[in-house]
Amino acid sequence: MTHLKIETMKDFMMIFIGADYEELGLSPEQLQERMGKWFAWGEKMKNQGILRGGEALHATGKSISGPDRIVTDGPFTESKEIIGGYYTVAAESYEKVIIIAQDFPDYDLGGTVEIREVMKFE
Repeated sequence: MTHLKIETMKDFMMIFIGADYEELGLSPEQLQERMGKWFAWGEKMKNQGILRGGEALHATGKSISGPDRIVTDGPFTESKEIIGGYYTVAAESYEKVIIIAQDFPDYDLGGTVEIREVMKFE
């Protein structure tokens, strides 16, 4: 039998949705500055002991869908927004993660952070 694990600290995934830096035409200096903000934010969460993990994702990929398992290029070929990466953090509640997400570097580019609680099974 599977049970949900209930703890004070839960794991949450922050999913970063926004434009592809390459398509925005950022200069090398702008890209370096932006990456510095990302690294600083990750280091801040690491020092707070709340960062569980995370990765950046390439803008392109493959999608597999339907009962015939049709494979197509790119998860969102018609969309200007992509999932650019994620962080998994430990927090007590969604409200705490909303505070953590205030440092997301791409709000000025129209980016979005989607927060989802990670389901745990025992």
